[in-house]
Amino acid sequence: MAKNSGEQTATEYIQHHLQNLTFGRHPDGSWGMAKSSEEAQQMGFWAIHVDTMFFSILLGVLFLWLFNRAAKKASADQPTGFQNFIEWVIEWIDENVRNGFTGKSTMIAPLALTIFMWIALMNSLKLMPLDLMPMIASLFGINYLKIAATTDINTTLGVATGVFLLILFFSVKVKGAGGFAKELSSHPFPWKALIPFNFTLELVTLISKPVSLALRLFGNMFAGEMVFILISLMFSGGLFFALFGGGLHLIWAIFHILVVLLQAYIFMALTIVYLDGACDEHIEHDHAP
Repeated sequence: MAKNSGEQTATEYIQHHLQNLTFGRHPDGSWGMAKSSEEAQQMGFWAIHVDTMFFSILLGVLFLWLFNRAAKKASADQPTGFQNFIEWVIEWIDENVRNGFTGKSTMIAPLALTIFMWIALMNSLKLMPLDLMPMIASLFGINYLKIAATTDINTTLGVATGVFLLILFFSVKVKGAGGFAKELSSHPFPWKALIPFNFTLELVTLISKPVSLALRLFGNMFAGEMVFILISLMFSGGLFFALFGGGLHLIWAIFHILVVLLQAYIFMALTIVYLDGACDEHIEHDHAP
């Protein structure tokens, strides 16, 4: 964790909070945790953000455990408040799937529920006091710790890549490999001479779907993280700035609850839309000469 912000410059404080706990290969060939941001950068592509992996997996397991527990203890006669909440979430997700997905697949609703809850839980960690978890981690010799996994581009790209693979899977499953290829080559222009142009254009459109999903979520979460860090810096500017910064932090945290849920919903809704398009069997077969 971080040293107290009063012992660091503002730039050092910001850089510290934006650095992941990184495991990888050091320049001398040994493997271990990076002790500085420079070491983390030198580890290259195969470095692992341990904090991102830990918190994303932890919250995924927490989601599964909570919903499994609610299912096992569900009662039609005496439902608990927790059971009512879980049922409301499931019904809301199911309604979104019915309204946005016209294909036939029992996989979409559980997928949408998993995406929404997992991303919402990962986003929600940003609402914790900025220095709390890093301070606790420092007691165990952990110098860097980012708990909000969605502020790491690797997380958002990973989830978006999973969605992209499902788009390809449903496209081939519903239309066949030939039908999917024909779909990519027959739009937007129906002339055979422009098939290479159509294919290139449609391929870029296809790839842009997971990229836009990943960058939208990462951009909003990273920007929110930066605001929290900048507000936190106000606490080192005397009593007035501490009170003012504390008030701003509370206001931003309350507002950010909406951002946390909205970004999870947008990711889920676009996933449903993209998979619905992948299952659309309408293909223009006729080409103009």
